[in-house]
Amino acid sequence: MLKVLYAGSPEPAAETLRLLLENQEKYGIKIVGVLTNPPSAKGRHKELTPTPVGKLALDYASAGNDLSVFTPEHLNGDAREQIEPLGADILVCFAYGHIFGPKFLAMFKMGGINLHPSLLPMYRGCTPVNASILNQDKETAFTIQTLSLGMDEGNILAQKKVPLTGKETAGSLLHAAAVDGAQLILDLLSDAGKKGSLKEGIPQSGEPSYTQIIRKEDGKIHWFASASQIDAKIRAYDPDPGTFCITGTDEKPDTLRILEAKVLTTEMQAAQNSPYKPEFEQSEPGTVLVYDKPTGIWIKTGDGILCVTKLQKQGKSAMGYKDFMNGARDFIGSLLK
Repeated sequence: MLKVLYAGSPEPAAETLRLLLENQEKYGIKIVGVLTNPPSAKGRHKELTPTPVGKLALDYASAGNDLSVFTPEHLNGDAREQIEPLGADILVCFAYGHIFGPKFLAMFKMGGINLHPSLLPMYRGCTPVNASILNQDKETAFTIQTLSLGMDEGNILAQKKVPLTGKETAGSLLHAAAVDGAQLILDLLSDAGKKGSLKEGIPQSGEPSYTQIIRKEDGKIHWFASASQIDAKIRAYDPDPGTFCITGTDEKPDTLRILEAKVLTTEMQAAQNSPYKPEFEQSEPGTVLVYDKPTGIWIKTGDGILCVTKLQKQGKSAMGYKDFMNGARDFIGSLLK
């Protein structure tokens, strides 16, 4: 029975962990421990809340299952002293959020593997899914690589290429990575358990690219960009950190979150009863042009028109465009910034 330490933190990593736990007996593995970030203060009362991975692991352990859960601030000597007695053969990581040092990796006789949702060596780093959507790529991949001391530089052990339709959000693509990646991991671990060693990986080839941490302010929409670029940004930053623009006046500005949208196509322009007018193309980017019940709220961009279908006013709940327009009499003709 191959003994595994799993490291991860956010919701997609919890989904992968759930699938590994559900299938561990079938694939001849045993998750002996879970490593995740410490609980963080959340909500109005700043209550300490475990990560999604931490919550799943703690619930699993409290149900009477043999599973150790570790939440160290740093992967130092104290953390190694707690984890080493488990005798894990291999480390499995997905979105843990820390780089593993040589002393930590040396605890596992088969080393470690990492699920990275990109077509490596493209998009090394912490936001590969967001980058592939933002750049409007035609395909991406879910890759299992060996853990190395450099950022995402390990050899490729398995890879599933995934076509992109232009409708994915970061949330939906990460969910797919969690599910498909779990199967890739299970197959690799099963093989390693039978052979007594991890298969040899293939070195990455090609010019690497790197992603950056996404900040809340990066979600600001710039209406001089094209409709397709803005649509990609909305999807790339869904669910986190979200996209927004500014409404109201300079003296009294308000934040408006744009949650869902689509690019106005020539077919939509030519549809029966379409409100499209050629003079719309001369409007200033950010102008709210018209409310079209079948397609949404049309907003002029630097190139094309964006049809917004879900919005959220500051301090209010998210709502569809039809409900939004019931309480926004002066919205049409306004200029978003």
